[in-house]
Amino acid sequence: MTEQVLITTIDQRGVARLTMNRQDVRNAFNEELIGGICDAMGRLNSDPNVRAIVLTGAGKAFSAGADLNMMKRAANYSTAENKDDARRLAHMLSSIYHSPKPTVALVNGPAMGGGLGLIAACDIAIGADTSFFALSEVRVGLIPAVISPFVIQAITVRQARRYFLSGERFDAATAADIGLLHKVVSADTLNDEVEALLDGLLACGPGAQSLAKELIRKVAYRPLAEPVMEETAGMIAKTRASDEGKEGISAFLEKRKPNWLAD
Repeated sequence: MTEQVLITTIDQRGVARLTMNRQDVRNAFNEELIGGICDAMGRLNSDPNVRAIVLTGAGKAFSAGADLNMMKRAANYSTAENKDDARRLAHMLSSIYHSPKPTVALVNGPAMGGGLGLIAACDIAIGADTSFFALSEVRVGLIPAVISPFVIQAITVRQARRYFLSGERFDAATAADIGLLHKVVSADTLNDEVEALLDGLLACGPGAQSLAKELIRKVAYRPLAEPVMEETAGMIAKTRASDEGKEGISAFLEKRKPNWLAD
């Protein structure tokens, strides 16, 4: 029986965990894993019972990026075939980035190349202090093209100029300094840290979280002018009038748990 390249679980809280399971190649992605993540994200994104999504790797690595055998096959592709292949990777990253649910990268080990794209596409990234990273594409004559919108947004243009051009390896502390990781913890406390984070995420209104993500996408990098102020005023008015907004305010004033936290 063929081993699952992606293990998907959903617990009773509604926390889904996607575990890349290609340990022999450090969870590098091939066509099957890319398709599996896309399919899983499609299902989870539309499931109202799913509250948060955690992405991690099996074993000691997060992800080594593109699988070498896949890269060998791509070397013989036509330009059109290579573009289709790249589109599939872009769709995978987009399915994570545009998820209406909170997404968390549990970075349990090294991440290279496209693995950094996965981390950057998630809303929150917590990493083990033993992790290390590299955007190493230029060292084999390539560029991190498809992952670049996600990575540049996470680490800024200035940092991208260094790490895209040098392909150098950097440690977890540097990853946090440049914005790729939100927090670095010891490897043996990583799961506990993510569980504490999930407790906080699950205490929030699911509809509000989805709208908060939409708000960021709409407002980021736009001039602080009348159109933005009008749009944000409209969004908060809609949220206040929503059933979830009314329930949240009532629960706060009545000093009780809101219905999304009901036992």
